[in-house]
Amino acid sequence: MADIDLKSPEYYVNREMSWLDFNYRILSEARDKHIPLMERLKFLSITASNLDEFFMVRVASLKDMVNAGYGKADFAGLKPKEQLAQINSKTHQLVTQQYTTYNRSIIPLLKKEKLKLVSAHEELSEKQAAYLDRFFLDQIYPVLTPMAVDSSRPFPLIRNKTLNLAALLLKKKQDELEFATVQVPSVLPRIIVIPEEEKGKTTVILLEEIIERNIQKLFSNYEVICCHPYRVMRNADLTIDEDGAEDLLKEIEKQLKKRQWGEAIRLEVEENMDKRLLKILRKELNMKEEDIYRINGPLDLTFLMKMYALPGYDHLKIPKYIPQPVKEISPEEDIFTAIRREDILLHHPYQTFDPVVSFVRQAAKDPDVLAIKQTLYRVSGNSPIIASLAEAAENGKQVSVLVELKARFDEDNNIIWAKKLEKAGCHVIYGLVGLKTHSKITLVVRKEEEGIRRYVHLGTGNYNDATAKLYTDLGLLTCNPLIGEDATAVFNMLSGYSEPATWNKLYLAPLWLRNKFIRLIDREIQNAKEGKPAYIIAKMNSLCDMEIIEKLYESSQAGVKTELIVRGICCLKVGIPGVSEHISVRSIVGNFLEHARIFCFGNNGREEIYMGSADWMPRNLDRRVEILFPVEDEKLKKKVRHVLEVQLADTMKAHILGEDGIYEKVDRRGKATVNSQEQFCKEAKEAAKGTNKEVQSRVFHPMESE
Repeated sequence: MADIDLKSPEYYVNREMSWLDFNYRILSEARDKHIPLMERLKFLSITASNLDEFFMVRVASLKDMVNAGYGKADFAGLKPKEQLAQINSKTHQLVTQQYTTYNRSIIPLLKKEKLKLVSAHEELSEKQAAYLDRFFLDQIYPVLTPMAVDSSRPFPLIRNKTLNLAALLLKKKQDELEFATVQVPSVLPRIIVIPEEEKGKTTVILLEEIIERNIQKLFSNYEVICCHPYRVMRNADLTIDEDGAEDLLKEIEKQLKKRQWGEAIRLEVEENMDKRLLKILRKELNMKEEDIYRINGPLDLTFLMKMYALPGYDHLKIPKYIPQPVKEISPEEDIFTAIRREDILLHHPYQTFDPVVSFVRQAAKDPDVLAIKQTLYRVSGNSPIIASLAEAAENGKQVSVLVELKARFDEDNNIIWAKKLEKAGCHVIYGLVGLKTHSKITLVVRKEEEGIRRYVHLGTGNYNDATAKLYTDLGLLTCNPLIGEDATAVFNMLSGYSEPATWNKLYLAPLWLRNKFIRLIDREIQNAKEGKPAYIIAKMNSLCDMEIIEKLYESSQAGVKTELIVRGICCLKVGIPGVSEHISVRSIVGNFLEHARIFCFGNNGREEIYMGSADWMPRNLDRRVEILFPVEDEKLKKKVRHVLEVQLADTMKAHILGEDGIYEKVDRRGKATVNSQEQFCKEAKEAAKGTNKEVQSRVFHPMESE
């Protein structure tokens, strides 16, 4: 073992390739014939939206490195140019599989269910054709802006992620071809329902197909030789000089506009696009051949999420799951009374997010509450929490809110909320220079008979009431004085420069969190070497920190049994002789998005459990403000341990990482059928029995899709 170099690239998986493996796992759900058809549609849509973000951020970043001449290899031994080559190869395969699934499975099955998606080239009845042509003139034509390209009109800016139609035109009595383009307007619905005479049947067409069908009407003095859809993906990774930005809010607003004209990094075109048309697009957008994706079907499959929403197909969906009440919190009781009685564990979306909303809402109205402090990373479009914070400030309470403006793709939303909170009188902090504040913490300071008491909510997920119905997360409501002291210290650090000499219970990144995890793993290694019980169970979204992985390899060498539940990226390899025989990795891809972070350490029989906002990634441990908090109440520890045990027993939605680096669904032969997400739904209903008559009367159903 002494001869094994645990830093060797052969023991690590490239981060980007691991992410693509994750998207393949989502695609496998879209291909699973045991899943209701409309749910498969959703999974296919998710693979498309995931791929968009991957290109706009990760691929864009690699291209920036190549353009800057950066040639350093990652811990898996791949240089940026090599990573791009592998990404291109694997992504082309993924896209081919996406559209094979769409064309050979999804569309024929929808047709069987009397839901037909037609193209402009298909045979339409005379009545349907007349309807579409009238619809074009009345609803679409006034919105369109056709743009020709010639000596006086340069090639226009093609905005990021927009769907467009390119055409070759021939002016009457001339023989020179001209190029024109028109954007498919995003302000109009992409799916148009065509009147259907047959009862129970739905026929739809995509907006771009109607425009293409009527393209001649946009260029009346020309003959349209050909017309094909295309779509451009641009670099959307913001580069912000925080040190040089006098006003971070204004700087981010300025940078957001640049997303629309960042470098073009991916071009999607219809598979049979005219070669002359493609040549013009490739030249004007400066695209390399490997960055062109020839699509056998409609571009941008995210429209499938809109198909899911069409009425009349509930029998092809998993019935919607209703998050259950938390039995420790009575609707008639003041929430602060409930928290004083005992620490409360929340498990979303199996349990409702309402207690978190109520916590802030009651604090805003309670005359005994003196101050509310909260961190916000991503919030919903119509956030009740934001409304309560604004109300609290208007009621004269001290309200301090850290709004993280650098939350990727939520910057616009967060800027709007920050301005609204400031207008209401809240003290708004825009994050820290060089760091994203990703921690999830709320502090309520209340004046009571015994004196000042601090109530705290700590969580693994965002203060977003919308995603709380889709993401699995855990939260803790407590008035533990030691945690309260630490919470005060956290906000003092975020708003100023004050840092206490000692801390009680919380561990923060980027200050001490990395070292805390290293020490916890080292303790298990030492226990194993001394023949004492030693194990690690850890659940997270991503694992790609080299130092942590190296430490996990050391623990495996010492004989520490390590069970990892990693939803997405995992750069660790399992089953390597002398390196990782004692490590297992599973990824659960279900109808809810697994988002909780739980870390469990054996500690020689005195098990310790922690939860928090951080994954085992360099960005979480080194470049973000994160909080790790202990679960110490024995009753709550059992509940959290149970979450881990059920997920480790999952035989339906778990994908197991093999020694060959490939994820496979669990071999269910001879094993009990366990769907962890379904089981948590059942348990939440059982726990809530008697607290809500309406909920009690419902038959159990599995969960809503992510």
